[in-house]
Amino acid sequence: MEIRKTTMKDFDIVLEIYAQARQFMKDHGNPHQWGDNRPSKEQISDDIRHGCSYVCVEDGQILGVFYYAKTEEPTYAHIYDGAWLNQLPYGVVHRIAAPGGRKGTASFCLNWCMLKSGGNIRIDTHQDNLPMQRMLEKNGFVKCGIIRLTDGDLRLAYQKSLHHSKI
Repeated sequence: MEIRKTTMKDFDIVLEIYAQARQFMKDHGNPHQWGDNRPSKEQISDDIRHGCSYVCVEDGQILGVFYYAKTEEPTYAHIYDGAWLNQLPYGVVHRIAAPGGRKGTASFCLNWCMLKSGGNIRIDTHQDNLPMQRMLEKNGFVKCGIIRLTDGDLRLAYQKSLHHSKI
C-alpha cells in the first residue's frame, strides 16, 4: 500500500468511498456522525484543493481516503473531562474512511500520519462510532477527553504520541 495526495481525478471514487462509509456507520449503530451528506462535496473538494486529502492505494486501486494536516485544530483548543497527552505540535486526522479497503487500511493510514507528524497525532470520533474507537485503541491511541465541534456536537478525543507526558 502507498499514500498519495488526492487529486480531482479521484473525486468520484472518493465520493463513493465516503458513501460506503456512511452506510457502514449506519449499519453499525452510528447514523448521526456523518448522516446522509457528510463530508459534503464542497468539503472534499476543499480538502483536495488545500492539499490535505490523501488516498491509500494498492495495485492502482484506491482503498481509503483521509484528511491529514500538521496544524492546530481549533476545536481541540478546549478539552473536557480529561487532558491531551502533551501540548507539542501535532498532526490532525479527519474523515478517515476505508470501507472497501483491505483489512488494515485505516491502520496503515494512521501509521503514515504518525511518521509525517513526527510522532504526535490527534483525532476525534463520535461516541456511537464503536468500530473506530476499537481501531484507534488497537493502534495505541489514548482516549483523552471530549471536544466540542463548531456546530456544538461532542466528540471523543484521542491522541497517540511518542512523547506522551500527561499534563
